Amino acid sequence: MKTMILGNFGSVDNFHMQDIPIPIPGDGQVLVKVSATSINPIDVKTRIGKGAASWFPVCPPVVLGWDLSGNVMSCGPNVEQWQSGDEVFGSINFPGLGKTNAEYTIATAAHLARKPSSISHEEGAAASMAGLTAWQALTKHGPISAGQKVLIHAASGGVGHMAVQIAKSFGAYVIGTSSSANRDFVLSLGADEHIDYKSGPFEEKTRDLDFVLDTIGGETTHRSVSVLKEGGTLVTILPGMEDRTRIESQRKNIHIHFVFMNSSSADMTHVANLLKDRSITVHISHSLPLDELGYAHSIMETGRVVGKIALICESASAGG
Repeated sequence: MKTMILGNFGSVDNFHMQDIPIPIPGDGQVLVKVSATSINPIDVKTRIGKGAASWFPVCPPVVLGWDLSGNVMSCGPNVEQWQSGDEVFGSINFPGLGKTNAEYTIATAAHLARKPSSISHEEGAAASMAGLTAWQALTKHGPISAGQKVLIHAASGGVGHMAVQIAKSFGAYVIGTSSSANRDFVLSLGADEHIDYKSGPFEEKTRDLDFVLDTIGGETTHRSVSVLKEGGTLVTILPGMEDRTRIESQRKNIHIHFVFMNSSSADMTHVANLLKDRSITVHISHSLPLDELGYAHSIMETGRVVGKIALICESASAGG
């Protein structure tokens, strides 16, 4: 099978296409023919030796990637929920290696959801980690409820644009931050207000919020405490929260949490249901063949991607 291998940490030039044997699923696992995958910021960070490589053993040569959408080809022992031919999607084997930058991969059966027939494989893959992260961030320490005022940072990004829509599906009043160039996009997602983060401090433009989702980290996390009302909730998806932020949140009686995404069939199914009835959609800014994985990483590194980047794995097969 065609597989994109990362030979060493560092440059995108360290990716190369290689033929390797199709793996065999073990206990509780399925073999999935990957029609599409997607990349996320963690893919880029891990490629250079950070990200997932800082959390668990990642030793090149290695296959990266966590998102997938495709078809179950075969099932290992003790798999009852899936059978050959089922269309599935999800962000798999995290924490751990998903190895989805390939034509086939092994997935833990309990990490997959049934792909709605109303969405393409590209949409399924692109919605996987971003949608799952947004869902868990908004529901694990809540969930948010109708009428609450919610701020979503980087609302035009992968997780952010999914989070805006999920928060709206709960009936929240949503404020999204982005550059002015993406204002119309953020509002088209259903956001009630937009804040241009480049035009001045966001904390001067909003206050008394119930919930903030921080997808940026660092100083943004700390400054977000000031816009929350007493008893409000701040969730960040970036590790490394500073002591001063914790101290300030305690002083204001703010509930502050770091959410570490975990692969979950149950949570992925919630996202699938929202995709199925088009309560949420995923925006794909770029759709590329798998053998252009390095180029996709280069685009992601600009920090200006609106929505998600999808990769078509079947193109690698056709081109190989």
